Amino acid sequence: MSVRVLTGSDVRNITTKLSSDFLQSLMGDVFALISSSEDATSYLPHRTSIPTENHTALFMPARISSIGTTMKVVSVPSRSDDTRGLPASTLVLDKHTGTVKAVVNARSLTALRNAAGSLLSTNLVGLTSPARIVAFGAGEQVLAHLDLHFRAFPSVKSCTIVNRSLNDRLSSVTAQLAIKHPSVNLSVLAYDALNVTDEGKENLQTCLSDADIIITATPSSIPLFPSSWVRSGAHVILIGSYTPHMKEVDTDLIMRAIPTSFHNEEAQLPILLVDSISACFAEAGELLEAGIHPSQVIEIGKLVLDERRKHVQARTETRDSYYKSKDVGNDFVGPITIFKSVGVGLQDVAIACAVVDMAEEMERSNFKGSTGVVIPDFDS
Repeated sequence: MSVRVLTGSDVRNITTKLSSDFLQSLMGDVFALISSSEDATSYLPHRTSIPTENHTALFMPARISSIGTTMKVVSVPSRSDDTRGLPASTLVLDKHTGTVKAVVNARSLTALRNAAGSLLSTNLVGLTSPARIVAFGAGEQVLAHLDLHFRAFPSVKSCTIVNRSLNDRLSSVTAQLAIKHPSVNLSVLAYDALNVTDEGKENLQTCLSDADIIITATPSSIPLFPSSWVRSGAHVILIGSYTPHMKEVDTDLIMRAIPTSFHNEEAQLPILLVDSISACFAEAGELLEAGIHPSQVIEIGKLVLDERRKHVQARTETRDSYYKSKDVGNDFVGPITIFKSVGVGLQDVAIACAVVDMAEEMERSNFKGSTGVVIPDFDS
């Protein structure tokens, strides 16, 4: 039995061959599974944590019967000043022999699967032709989110990346995006929500005032900006918070995505999508602080299932028409759409197995470029 080892470089090479349509369809399948009533098709045990000298090691097994079985290992640094990122690897099992068939560097895969889910949310409830994006953060999450959205929406003309400082990580993200997407006008802005200056406040408010999509991927424990800076009709993607004490936006913004008197059923406005109701109401600080009920949000998987069953094509066009007819985009108190994700382990199964399958296909096709190192007779 052989084992394939995929480095971070191998993974980046392979994932460039996965289209944005494929990736969001893959996450759509996962979310639909989460929201379906089928039994015994997936397994997601509680993660196990073990403290070490410098990290907390997290072990996260998961299985989707139709796809495969994996174990993701992530090491979370103990020190807040450790900026090296999160070491992560995923073991992929062979379904016939039960042995490990691949070891995959998962540093960028978590960001990619999150970005694919977020892109799906934009296609489901966002505007059909967004022109301006504002993103908070300068890590792998922001890089993956912007890359996928730029690839999927040629309508995007400008993007501002907001970070606490103009550091090397921000420069690296901007440089990579500029090379891959030269048609997008990229700008950066230094803004620290804990140390706000008048100039920074004015600059950020100006950026946000005409944003069609806002992406937040930070570990903030306080709102990054007030609701009053976000225009109606914007789609807000919240990725950063994953504990009850973390929150990236205020309660006022959350409530603008909850159906009230300005709800439009046909256009699905406003709407607050989550990846998993159970996970988000245990971990998402913004939702917990807002005090909303699970019945006020919708799992994105339910929307995927509805779309597939009803073959709905016109909802996004209806939403665009609604904005135009009501002149909604010119106010800062009306309806918005939100996707809140804390991440679900089943996403790791899908993305890791997809990468391994693609590596094998590329190898069979004699594709130029690295598809990892294969260790033969690993079990001998």
